[in-house]
Amino acid sequence: MNQASRKNDEPFAARNGRKTDKDLPLIEDIRLLGRILGDVIREQDGVAAYELVEQIRQLSVAFRRDDDHDADRQLKKLLKSLSADQTVSVIRAFTYFSHLANLAEDRHHIRRRALHERAGNTQEGSIGVALARLRWAGIAPGAIAQTLSESYVAPVLTAHPTEVQRHSILSAERDIAQLLATRDDISERAQLYNSARDTLTPRALEDNEAQLRARVAQLWQTRLLRHTKLTVADEIENALTYYEATFLREIPKLYAELEQELGDLPVASFLRMGQWIGGDRDGNPNVTADSLQLALRRQAEVALRHYLTEVHYLGGELSLSAHLVRLTPEMQALAERSPDTNEHRRDEPYRRALTGMYARLAASLKTLTGGEAARHAVAPQNGYATAEEFLADLQTIDRSLRSHHGGPLAAQRLRPLIRAVQVFGFHLATVDLRQSSDQHESVVAELLATARLEPDYARLSERAKQALLVRLLEDARPLRVVGAQYSAHTEGELAIFETARRMRETYGAEAIRHYIISHTETVSDLLEALLLQKEVGLMRGTLDSDGRSALIVVPLFETIEDLRNAAPIMRAYYQLPGVAALVQRSGAEQDIMLGYSDSNKDGGIFTSNWELYRAEIALVELFDELAASHGIRLRMFHGRGGTVGRGGGPSYQAILAQPPGTVRGQIRLTEQGEVIASKYANPEIGRRNLETLVAATLEATLLQPTKSATPAFLAAAARLSEASMAAYRALVYETPGFTSYFFGSTPIREIAELNIGSRPASRKPSQKIEDLRAIPWGFSWGQCRLTLPGWYGFGAAVQDFLQQPGKDEKAQMALLQRMYRQWPFFRTLLSNMDMVLAKSDLALASRYSELVSDTRVRRRIFDAIEAEWQRTAQALAQITGDAERLAHNAALARSIRHRFPYIDPLHHLQVELVRRWRAGQGDDRVQTGIHISINGIAAGLRNTG
Repeated sequence: MNQASRKNDEPFAARNGRKTDKDLPLIEDIRLLGRILGDVIREQDGVAAYELVEQIRQLSVAFRRDDDHDADRQLKKLLKSLSADQTVSVIRAFTYFSHLANLAEDRHHIRRRALHERAGNTQEGSIGVALARLRWAGIAPGAIAQTLSESYVAPVLTAHPTEVQRHSILSAERDIAQLLATRDDISERAQLYNSARDTLTPRALEDNEAQLRARVAQLWQTRLLRHTKLTVADEIENALTYYEATFLREIPKLYAELEQELGDLPVASFLRMGQWIGGDRDGNPNVTADSLQLALRRQAEVALRHYLTEVHYLGGELSLSAHLVRLTPEMQALAERSPDTNEHRRDEPYRRALTGMYARLAASLKTLTGGEAARHAVAPQNGYATAEEFLADLQTIDRSLRSHHGGPLAAQRLRPLIRAVQVFGFHLATVDLRQSSDQHESVVAELLATARLEPDYARLSERAKQALLVRLLEDARPLRVVGAQYSAHTEGELAIFETARRMRETYGAEAIRHYIISHTETVSDLLEALLLQKEVGLMRGTLDSDGRSALIVVPLFETIEDLRNAAPIMRAYYQLPGVAALVQRSGAEQDIMLGYSDSNKDGGIFTSNWELYRAEIALVELFDELAASHGIRLRMFHGRGGTVGRGGGPSYQAILAQPPGTVRGQIRLTEQGEVIASKYANPEIGRRNLETLVAATLEATLLQPTKSATPAFLAAAARLSEASMAAYRALVYETPGFTSYFFGSTPIREIAELNIGSRPASRKPSQKIEDLRAIPWGFSWGQCRLTLPGWYGFGAAVQDFLQQPGKDEKAQMALLQRMYRQWPFFRTLLSNMDMVLAKSDLALASRYSELVSDTRVRRRIFDAIEAEWQRTAQALAQITGDAERLAHNAALARSIRHRFPYIDPLHHLQVELVRRWRAGQGDDRVQTGIHISINGIAAGLRNTG
């Protein structure tokens, strides 16, 4: 963290033989940022605070790296002796160091990738490698472009209570990331021009370091935690910063790269953005019709202000004189329609046209958002009614430039702006609506009872519900009774649907496309959502004639049982009279969302993944039939979280490991919690992550790398799943005292108190695992470093598989090894488990277990968890042939090596503060320390939520 600490760090790196030349820039960046942080602490909190941080760091490093039990005893004694103020100071120091280390790692990742690309070694997951593989397979650029024209790829940002970063912190960190990039540029120029002796280079580096020092000082003086709970409006604003920083500029760059790689063939705008924030009200009473309206208004404002800025700069760049260049007739007409009468621009048709377009955009901004444009060369007037009108004007300029030797002028700003308008429109991102099926049932029941059509809808059989709902969908009349009083809940739910209709009329049909039904368990769950659309005019016509539904009704299958019933439910739904024809008339698209989080909490990691795999295969078979009969296209929507236990892990491998036929150019997937910041806060890394989605989708669609698994593989996976789920549920749901162990040994209660999300941590006011949301469930296990949802049950399953009666153990292991080599599903799953185990730490977890007051419960459950950890680690080593974790993931291994020694003090301090807090020995400073430690550990582990 500082110069004094080098004596502790450098010998270790050398002693382990792991410090390589390619790591040196990373180590230098970490040392630089650590030294600056140490200086800031010394200056602002005093020498004593600085030396205390150093002492704790050295003891923690000795405990981890050298298994020094004397250091462990000293550390415990020291931590217990700290005052609350000292503890908060130390926690802040290590938390900020985790943040700074992340920035250094991100910079090194970009640096290494650039070096590989300059050497001609493009990396897997890049568009270059994907297209090269397609060329080797004999697939022509035209065929690739045609595939993309029929594709739909969408990362969907969601607001979940694991994002612990404040916008102020993220903003300062973006500045530091940019300064690190600038530092690289200075050093690179010095090497390129052999100007090491040039006085400008040291001076530039000194100036850069001074700016870094200012930003680190800003971080140290900025509050890490929110004093009040996040509102939905806060979550909307936080999400919009990623559009301003990354998506609006980087997505057009990605398209430009694609078109260049395809020989300048035009590529359709298949990559779009999705958003849940403002529309996801499942379990969140704070999401209302007002929040939906706010989300879309603010999204429109961000898009329009971006366009206004770009049009302003285009006006400055396109100063072309009509005396020197020719125009197309359409361009001349566009300039003549402009209200700009300034004599100085009389011979500058492009500027005149853009001034008029700016005035029209400013009027659109005022109409759609109430906002005022920053500049007014001409008063706002004649606003664009749609994004398509604005796009047409931009394309008029583009055609004129390109047909009269102005191609280079169009390439730099105009073409990216055209692509941005094609992708983002005036709505920026498609907002999904989501609600739980039981809430729909409640509304339908009240509507029917008030209309005296059915007094007790909820008590009807499923068959009777379906018959009644189909009959109502075939009736053009609404259900609401004029003048009748409805409950606040029913009024609120109907208001969402009504607002959705208005928002689509205001911002375009792409503004809201999907209606997601959580906890879909029956066919009637789907029909109820259709009926509520019909009630407000989102569904026009009737089911049996000319009906069209504005929103795609998207079932979300979450639990193990739901996943097993997914295909039967969808088959029964489409067998109802009129349903297939309705979907066909409404666009012939059917999204189906699969829940990774709840299925994992329900059945464990292996069974969750296996049932997801089986459900996808069954759904593909069904929709192959529907595609043949009605042309209906299936699109899987993967509800992935940050952790492996919630579907996390590398997106590239996850997409390629999908069952055969499940991608076909169509995929949506959620980006949740702190993963959003990790992937998209840095613009360049954000573009690389988006590129990975595109590359994987292309390869999965056109190369079809995943072949059908052999019967032996499928049978083995089924056996492993059965045993894994039995072991997992035996611990989590059937072991006496497990719930108290979980609530005692993890900071789940303290996490629930954090102001990190607008959604409650639990669905019901209870301490049942069943009622706990999957997000804080996984987040808590990450904080205590057991990461249990990402691996538990697999070791027991492998042991059961090997020891089956009448089976040869060596042959059984050989089968598992073949599955690992030949089956992407199995290989990816084991790779993710390997990553999770690498991030776990039994020694630290044992410290957390000491928080459980019942000694017998603590020992019994921790011993069981530790035994399964050992079984799983051994099983992975036998199957993969790798004795060490992360043998094939050098980047993550490097990350862990450099970062984890500095996260350890946060764990030790968190345990100590939680112990004090729960014993009633703490005040607000102790609680603050706990919450900052949660932030620091989450930042250090990165994909924790």
